[in-house]
Amino acid sequence: MAKQICEICEKPMPGPPSEWPDFPFCSPRCRKIDLGRWLGEKYKIASKQNEDQSSDEDLEED
Repeated sequence: MAKQICEICEKPMPGPPSEWPDFPFCSPRCRKIDLGRWLGEKYKIASKQNEDQSSDEDLEED
């Protein structure tokens, strides 16, 4: 079985998955860091609308 690592601090996750109450994070601290990143808009999901607008702008520049 492949070792799981924490998405934030990259530490190996101890024990089996059933013992990870904060999965996919190793601790409540890492879970809160991730939440803070989402709330601070450090993570972004590209929308199709944004891609279409940038394509139109690229065509106008040419």
